[in-house]
Parts: sequence; structure tokens; C-alpha cells
Amino acid sequence: MAKNQIQSFESGLVLNKQQKNVLIVYAHQEPKSFNGALLREAVETLEADGHSVEVSDLYSMHFEPRCQRTDVVGSVQNEGFFKYQMETKSAWENGTLSADIKVEIEKLKRADLVIFQFPLYWFSVPAILKGWFDRVYTMGFAYGMGNMYSTGPMKGKRGMLSFTTGGPGAAYYPDGLNGDMNVLLWPLQNGVLKFVGFDVLAPQIHYAPAHVSDDDRKQWLTDWAKRLHNIFEEPVLNFVNSSNFSNYKLTEEYLEGESSKQFGPTVGQNIGKPFSSTGMLKP
Repeated sequence: MAKNQIQSFESGLVLNKQQKNVLIVYAHQEPKSFNGALLREAVETLEADGHSVEVSDLYSMHFEPRCQRTDVVGSVQNEGFFKYQMETKSAWENGTLSADIKVEIEKLKRADLVIFQFPLYWFSVPAILKGWFDRVYTMGFAYGMGNMYSTGPMKGKRGMLSFTTGGPGAAYYPDGLNGDMNVLLWPLQNGVLKFVGFDVLAPQIHYAPAHVSDDDRKQWLTDWAKRLHNIFEEPVLNFVNSSNFSNYKLTEEYLEGESSKQFGPTVGQNIGKPFSSTGMLKP
């Protein structure tokens, strides 16, 4: 094989190693919205970089957000008392989950990175996205006893929130009207992403896009694309490893090691100390 052919072959191997699978779970009704623009920018940028991108556009899919008996195909274990968590766990194990849940689970299994793109509703995600978590995060597949947080089934996958707000950034400062964004993000980034094992990336937040100029929004899209070019090399947010807990509480050894530090380990496990002002926003 000629030298230039060998170099080309080796370059191809490097590119293939870098190619990743990305899932974007998108929750907005209007394609012409800024959320829609962020989605398109992400798809175009990631695909141009050689990655494979799948999109779950929940509104256009008419995704069913309610947890119901119909999520199990066929008979259930207890016809007299339907316990959703246990019945869907059994259905996951037996291959009898409803088809729409199976499709989303397969997307999650393929993904190296999952981006959740949405507008902030009432300090949380839109109901249709909450329903996606409720139904797709099936017990047995996404979590279980002994399979949570640092040992969760999504371990090794990257996950992140990309969202817009109605209010300006100042409203989410520690002294802001809406309160500290770090506090707001803890239930989502710890309780929804880290809980199932994701390596959580810093959120992409665009404050009040409806109240800035077109030039500002264009610059935001450019900055989003720049970030995405290196998204698989970014450091992840810090969470306390599950091994530092015993009987659901931090061990004495861990607490002793934290005793002289200025800040608590995380927003949630703050051990009575101030927490870092960037804990849920930057690595």
C-alpha cells in the first residue's frame, strides 16, 4: 500500500473513532421559534462534524406524555391493582412495552450524547418532556436499586440541558427575583440526568431570547455551534460519587475530608455550607 494511501486509511480510522451518535429530545410547538433555531443549528453542526443525529420532536410526534395501562401490551402482573413502575419494569424485561416507548429506548441506547432542547416552563420542563422522562425512563432500563447516579445505566453517555427562559439572566442571580439558577437546576441535572448515570455537561441557557436583537440571537447561534464542535471534549459537572454514601448518607470519612473546604460539595449535598456559585452552571 502506498504511503499516501496508508495516511488516508489511518485518517479515516481516526475520523470513525470520533464519530458519535447524538439524540436531541426537542419540546417546542413552533419550528420558527428560537428553540427551533437552536435545534436546527445543532443538527447541522453535529452532522457537518460527521456525527449521526436523531431528533425526537415530541410535539410533531404527538408523543403521549401520560403514564397509562396501555404502556404495557397484553396482560399485567396484577390486574386488580396497577402499579405503573413495577408493571413497566416487567414489560421492559419481557419485551411488552408499548411501541412508542421501545422506539425512544432504542434511541437512548444508541446515543453517546443526549441534548434536551426546550423552553423553561414554571421552572421546569414542558409537560410533554416530563412525560417523556416518566415513560421512557423505565425501571430496569434507566434505573434500579444499585443502578443509580454513579452506577446508573446511562454511565458513559453525556447528557445536557439546552433551554430558553422568559425572564432575563439577572432574574436568576442569587439575589434575583426568580432565585439562583444553580438551585433551579439541581432537580433537573441531578434528579433527572445524573440519577440515571449521565455524565452531565454544563447547560446551554439563552435568557429571554424574545427580548434581544436579531444580531444577538444570530451571535448566540454562532456561539452554540462553536460549543458543539468540541462538545465531546468538554469537562463535565461535578457530583458526589455514589461510593461516598452509606445508608443513603455521606460517609464520615467523606465529611471529614470536606470539613476544611469553603463550599459544600454540591447544591444538594451542601452540608450546611454555601455552595459554589457555578456548581450547576460550569465544571
